[in-house]
Amino acid sequence: MFAAMGRILGFLVLFLSISVCKAAIFQPISESHRSAALELFTPIDGLFASLEETYEALRTFDALGIETKQDINVATCSQVVEALGSSASSPKDLLYALRINEILSCKTNEEVFEGVSLRLRAALNDASSLLDFYHSIGGLALVKDQTSKVDVLLGDADGIFHSIKALSQSDGRWRYNSNNPESSARAAGIALEALAGVVSLASSEMDQSMIGIIRNNIVKLFDSIEKYDDGALYFDEKLVDALEHQGPLSTTSAVVRGVTAFAAVLPGNINLPGDKLLGLAKFFLGIGIPGNAKDLFYQIDSLARLENNRVAIPVILSLPATVLSLTREDQLKVRVNTVMGSNPPSLRVKLVKAFISGSKDAPAIENQELKFDTQSAVHVLDVLPKSIDVGKYIFVFEIELHDLEHKKTYATGGQTQVPMYVTGVIRIENEEIAVLDSDLGSIETQQKLNLAEANAVSLSANHLQKLRLSFQLTTSLGRTFEPHQALLKLRHESKVEHIFVVESTAKQFEIVLDFLGLVDKFYYLSGRYDIQLTVGDAVMENSFLRDLGHVDLDLPEPPEKASRPPTQPVDPYLRYGPKAEINHIFRAPEKRPPQELSFAFLGLTILPLIGFLVGLLRLGVNLGSYPSSAVTALYAFLFHFGIAAVLLLYVLFWLKLDLFTTLKGLGFLGIFLVFVGHRTLSYLASTSAKLKSA
Repeated sequence: MFAAMGRILGFLVLFLSISVCKAAIFQPISESHRSAALELFTPIDGLFASLEETYEALRTFDALGIETKQDINVATCSQVVEALGSSASSPKDLLYALRINEILSCKTNEEVFEGVSLRLRAALNDASSLLDFYHSIGGLALVKDQTSKVDVLLGDADGIFHSIKALSQSDGRWRYNSNNPESSARAAGIALEALAGVVSLASSEMDQSMIGIIRNNIVKLFDSIEKYDDGALYFDEKLVDALEHQGPLSTTSAVVRGVTAFAAVLPGNINLPGDKLLGLAKFFLGIGIPGNAKDLFYQIDSLARLENNRVAIPVILSLPATVLSLTREDQLKVRVNTVMGSNPPSLRVKLVKAFISGSKDAPAIENQELKFDTQSAVHVLDVLPKSIDVGKYIFVFEIELHDLEHKKTYATGGQTQVPMYVTGVIRIENEEIAVLDSDLGSIETQQKLNLAEANAVSLSANHLQKLRLSFQLTTSLGRTFEPHQALLKLRHESKVEHIFVVESTAKQFEIVLDFLGLVDKFYYLSGRYDIQLTVGDAVMENSFLRDLGHVDLDLPEPPEKASRPPTQPVDPYLRYGPKAEINHIFRAPEKRPPQELSFAFLGLTILPLIGFLVGLLRLGVNLGSYPSSAVTALYAFLFHFGIAAVLLLYVLFWLKLDLFTTLKGLGFLGIFLVFVGHRTLSYLASTSAKLKSA
């Protein structure tokens, strides 16, 4: 029964999942992300595989507020100092070493920074590709931030700026080098970050016309942004070179890093709508918790930069629960946070309207302002209006900041639509089941049902009759309720099942089974059929699967060409489950002699041994022939010890050992006795021969 219930009601879960996915609900960063970071970023012996992976781990920990262990910091600082002081380190290694040093503040002297600056300047002079500029300029900008005693300013900042700008395209994308004509959104993000470094390193004011061109390029780049149905925005690459192709996550992350870095060094602002950055935030939050360390870094690093940028800080509206129960009188609760979970400035949340999904009726709720609970930091609608009935709704929220200055800093995204399910108990009335005559339609047998509990009706019918089942479903407001599923199942005693959909007619659900037209579908199987009714819906709290009883059907004999019932699958539990316990019947033990007789026989067997020991005491032990030399005496002792071990083995065999274990031990002792016995007897034979010759 439970397996059938799972098959029948499984559609409800699928339907609910698909419905929710169409309008995703975005949640800010939570403890789940912190747990994932600790699990995915795991060092080996206190170190990560490379400087790049080390930076990604430390950057992720830093953004999430996770403190790293002291042994990791010490080992990493040692690795950083070594990389910065080594002349073999590439500009890329120097860049990541400086980024790590910015987080850990390792003890580094000015001479090391001076040497790093010289090497990065040399690499910048020889730069020919976008990544060459990116690594060298990024490293120099970090040296400037970490020490003030090393001069890293660029005298020819305009020339370097122009060299990077020369790789740009008219659509806002960039090329990695002049030999590759294909443009890339990820390369645009890298270029913007490099240009931000050039502006920060310029020894004099930059050419504002060039900066204006870059502003326009950013706007053009965002014109090519792609969009999901839930409002998430992202950048994707055109697959031109498989070696350089990056997915949407890494591409979008590079663009966010570049745009926020370039905006941070400009005196003014970039003309980008705040909704664009809010859409990017929704993209990163919409992927949930990534399954690998690289993707988690892209997500957390991008969200941390969106949390603190000069264009617009995204504000996310989320709901702790998207299912409200009328039975429990649940409150509507709304949270408003930044992407990293921080509290935004003072604001109000307004429920603009709530309407049934797919309905053209008037909204059930309009213009309701939620109250802010300072203790729980949530906005609450205490009581749902009485006009709210069970069903799937679309709630439309609007966020309004109190301070006008904050409207320039934060992006709220206007109105936000959230799918909500309002559940409740459905009244079930006028339940009855009847057997009708096929010709006249008159009721032959009729019984009332109580679908709130199991029933045990007993009916009988033949192929000339009909079976009718009817009931009514109404909500608490008296409206007719139509569930997602209403199924009637008849199960023959041979386990052949037949499922029928119960249709709604007017204000009730009714199904009439005409057995005359169903004899072929029933495979002419007469006998007992169990009746089961399933009524279920995502918003129906009292969905049920009820056994109603049974009906005994008398069907005609099958014709020769009638189809046979399908072979029923064997229950895996019966095939592979535990077998019945086998009870062995042992033969009754034979009658044994009295205990006294057994002890008497034991005494008779011990008598010869006792006589032997007494004889030895009477005759005396002659040790005259016992070897006198140490080696030969040792062999003689081991020989007697081996004989004693054999006797002890016999005793153990009598008490507890089995035959095979005894034979195995006797074999080893036999080989031992042959060896030491041969040495001992050889000594005795040579001694006897010397005495005879004397």
